[in-house]
Amino acid sequence: MSLTCKRLHNLVQELPETRWPFHSDHLPLNGIYFFYEAGEIWGHGGDRPRIVRVGTHREGNFRSRMVDHYVIDDLKMGFNRNQAAPKDRSIFRKNIGRALLHRDRDPYEAMWNIDFTTRASRETNGFRRDVEKEKQIEGQVTRILRERFTFRWIKLEGQKRRMGLEAELIGTLARCGECHPSSNWLGRFSPKPKIAQSGLWLEQHLQAPELTEASMAEVSALFCGRRPELPLV
Repeated sequence: MSLTCKRLHNLVQELPETRWPFHSDHLPLNGIYFFYEAGEIWGHGGDRPRIVRVGTHREGNFRSRMVDHYVIDDLKMGFNRNQAAPKDRSIFRKNIGRALLHRDRDPYEAMWNIDFTTRASRETNGFRRDVEKEKQIEGQVTRILRERFTFRWIKLEGQKRRMGLEAELIGTLARCGECHPSSNWLGRFSPKPKIAQSGLWLEQHLQAPELTEASMAEVSALFCGRRPELPLV
């Protein structure tokens, strides 16, 4: 299991790294992404960075996922109590915010957990929201993502194919006995045990089977199609 994780990290490491700022229209329409976080090192010797999240998306939504994670559109920060906040469009953002609030023992964590994309939630709990506090937390999450996270990606068409491969990729990372989060990793403060214990900003597919030899061959072939470095904004 650990050897497969090492092989996967070595393959992903060969891809160009994307960091903030970047143009979303330079990203593919379909693919799988791999996030890294400053200070997180793999467990296979040396100081290579550790993958902390793998993700994909519905057909054609790769760019919009990154826009949602990084809040590239500043207008999305103009929400009110009758509108969803950015964290309700990105579970990644929601989980980072949860860890911050849980670390600080902030009771607003209960409100942060509510999904305000639904009308029922807004009508039931909207009046309880502290929008200014939410904007402050959202701003903190955005700074953390832009300053501490980078990502690499592969282009891959076919939603069913992406979803299946995503599960195996996550299973490979989660089952590794050598890669562990650092002592000060923010995710350790997560109220979600699967995140705190796995060292990954993920809850799904942690028990998925690791990459098979056939899947690893497929991944290797995909990674051979090296892409050019993205221009900075």
